[in-house]
Amino acid sequence: MTVEQIANRLVELCKKGEYETCYKELYSPNVVSAEPAGAPMQIVKGFPGLKMKGAAWNENIEEMYGSSVGKPIVADDHFAITMSMDYKAKGGKRINHSEICVYQVQDGKIVREEFFYQPMPMPSQG
Repeated sequence: MTVEQIANRLVELCKKGEYETCYKELYSPNVVSAEPAGAPMQIVKGFPGLKMKGAAWNENIEEMYGSSVGKPIVADDHFAITMSMDYKAKGGKRINHSEICVYQVQDGKIVREEFFYQPMPMPSQG
């Protein structure tokens, strides 16, 4: 698959909420996932790290009201998309969150993803 095909497939799967399929189909087993400074789990590696990060995210969501994924912008071996989520954190308030997601592709697989947003304090950090 080309970078553009990977980008379009990722958007398609994310819109359906099929994240497990994304990882199996599009990601390298050695993928690196990076969050901004101050976010929990700033760097995770590989499928086990992604699974752990996803489980931690899901545990902190009380209710999901909606989400959206933008069209990809492709440049050489990278692409970027926007994502937004409207949710209520467990024990917290309703949050409208948006981020820019940048992906790097090598040999037909996503090898790095990095998310850019303003981290919010966890409820325990108050």
